[in-house]
Amino acid sequence: MFQAAAWLVSVFYGLVHNYAFAIALVAVSIMLLLTPLTLKSTKGMLEMQRLQPEMRRLQGLYKSDRQKLNEEMMKLYSEHKVNPLASCLPLIAQLPVFIIMFRVLNGLSKFGDDGTFNPSYIAKNSELYLALDKSKEMLAFGLDLAKTPAKVMGEDFVKGIPYALMIVLLAFTFFVQQRMIASRTTSASMSPMQAKIMQYLPVAFAVFQVFLPTGLVIYYFTQAVVRILQQWYITKRFYGHDGSIGRQAQAASKAASDMAKDAKGKSGKGLKPDKVDKPAPVQSKRVTPSKNKPAPSGRPQRPIPPSKRNK
Repeated sequence: MFQAAAWLVSVFYGLVHNYAFAIALVAVSIMLLLTPLTLKSTKGMLEMQRLQPEMRRLQGLYKSDRQKLNEEMMKLYSEHKVNPLASCLPLIAQLPVFIIMFRVLNGLSKFGDDGTFNPSYIAKNSELYLALDKSKEMLAFGLDLAKTPAKVMGEDFVKGIPYALMIVLLAFTFFVQQRMIASRTTSASMSPMQAKIMQYLPVAFAVFQVFLPTGLVIYYFTQAVVRILQQWYITKRFYGHDGSIGRQAQAASKAASDMAKDAKGKSGKGLKPDKVDKPAPVQSKRVTPSKNKPAPSGRPQRPIPPSKRNK
């Protein structure tokens, strides 16, 4: 796998003779390969959203029977031919690609005993190998793609400013991409705070890139630009008109959200503490008249025993 990815970088370098462009073309190629999977997973996610009102109804109906709820959920998925894990497939597919590209870039810029690059994973007669062999830098547009932005900024802050700007630009593209997704998505189970966290989480991931090789930053930036184009196409294709699957999913999500609010409101109904009738204070039924004083009016006077009348 590492040799295949390095071979692809080598092929593109032979065409453009620029390290950054070669890495960017690899990112574009991988995104194009994943585009059908992305479109399929997006459609599956929208199908899931359309089922949210029915899912909410089942949750209320079988809230005390977890096993029965799972059975009814699986039956619902089967009837509508929906895969609940479909939306995770693109992310799962990209994880090994990240590991491969990380290893490949480190292998291409691996230092030998003489203090210069001794590239791995590629043929020694390739143009990429000949360009990197006996070199100490992988330069493209004045940036050393073999070094991490953190290392460059630690060595020379002024020299590291372009690297820092790349990280800021990467964070901005991640933010734009996530905003495009968030503007279309309505979740009945997600609070506004959770939505904000999901929106800014990719920005935090971009900041983490300061510890990765700059070549990998180029790779992720290119992917982010392609994803923005993908999201534009997805919006146009799945949300283009009132009867589109995306609009139906949005309406269903809103209906599920309203059902969740109604259920929460009903469960929270009841008398407020200041409206609860307080119990009347308990009073003693026994009344003992004061000594040498008549008993209170309205009650019969207790007779005095004969033995105490003359006292």
